Amino acid sequence: MDEFSVQPSESLGFAPRIWAVGALCRAIADALDARFNPVAVRGEISGFTRAASGHCYFTLKDASGQLRCAMFKRAAQMLDFRPVDGELVEIKGRLGVYELRGELQMVVEHMRRAGQGAWFEQFLQLKAKLESEGLFDAERKRPIRTMPRGIGVVTSLGAAALHDVATALQRRVPHIPVVLAPSLVQGPDAPPTLVQGLQQLSQQPNIDVILLVRGGGSMEDLWAFNDENLARAIVASPVPIISGVGHETDFTIADFCADLRAPTPTAAAEMCALPQVELLSNLQLWGGALQTLAHRHLDTQAQRLDRAQARLGRPSEGLNTEKMQLLRWQQRLSQAVNTRTQRCHNELATLASGLARGVQQTPATARERLHRAELRLQLLDPKLVLQRGFAWLSDADGQAVTSVAQTQEGQALQATLADGVVDLRVAPSTHI
Repeated sequence: MDEFSVQPSESLGFAPRIWAVGALCRAIADALDARFNPVAVRGEISGFTRAASGHCYFTLKDASGQLRCAMFKRAAQMLDFRPVDGELVEIKGRLGVYELRGELQMVVEHMRRAGQGAWFEQFLQLKAKLESEGLFDAERKRPIRTMPRGIGVVTSLGAAALHDVATALQRRVPHIPVVLAPSLVQGPDAPPTLVQGLQQLSQQPNIDVILLVRGGGSMEDLWAFNDENLARAIVASPVPIISGVGHETDFTIADFCADLRAPTPTAAAEMCALPQVELLSNLQLWGGALQTLAHRHLDTQAQRLDRAQARLGRPSEGLNTEKMQLLRWQQRLSQAVNTRTQRCHNELATLASGLARGVQQTPATARERLHRAELRLQLLDPKLVLQRGFAWLSDADGQAVTSVAQTQEGQALQATLADGVVDLRVAPSTHI
């Protein structure tokens, strides 16, 4: 007898019910619906994706468990924010069983923020700390050489990013050597290996730029690039570093510390050097320009040589030219001297004529001015005023009396007239 033909329950007198897989899943779903639904859950988002249909899929987790979730397009359109990995949210919906996989699943009908989440909070704290220390300052970051002697790459050997970078470098700069420093890119052991890879490449003399790359993933997958030691190693590296971690929407601490941030690993490979085709094109342009300048210079020197040879071949023409030039200068000098001499003679004759006229006119003019002054002085003689009937009054001290207020009754005065002086005495005033 087959050991599985007899069930222990048969010994108890009853046979177990035989379920079809789909029926059992539906029964479990019904039990969950009756026991829990509707239900609200709080946790951190992980692995958030949005399908082309508009449906969203993610995992809600905490320190002790995780729950697969689906948010269909109708509910997703009602979101007033963009969910990101590591964000703490509260969701409401219905628990069920995804029958095709036999997995527990929650269909989310509503979602709201409940905080930033532990991962994201750690990210923000470290970002603020390093930013305050100046590790993100643009002044600290170094330019990337357009023609590096060698390119270093720090990534995992099994990463898709390595294939993308290698393909891009082979296509664009096949002439530049590439050195790989294998390292882990995920998990708690990844940061030390990344730091070791950077230090190893920075010690090589011909490496002028280092690519720190990894493909996309959730916040947990990229968490190794948020390590503080890795950030400080990037800043301390003597070689410029280009960070190409995740997709365009992913940002890590390494991105902020690197000298240049690329949106993808492929973009990082494209930023590290000018493509060979462009360099060859530039070289052709520069070669053509140099050839043109060389031909132009040679033509100019040839013309100068021809002119010099022509002058040396007929020296008499040069002498005649110089003799004619000297004659012209002599004529100009003689004409200038004659013109200047004649001008001086004319100025001297004018000055002499003016001096003679001044000598003749000065005595007569002086006598006339003296006579006019004498007449003015005569007109100012006070005697002429006294002759017209006026008198000059003065007190005993000889001071002029010009006001009645200066006199008093019985005061002795003198009146000077045109022909002599008369003594006076002030009489009492009489009022009419």
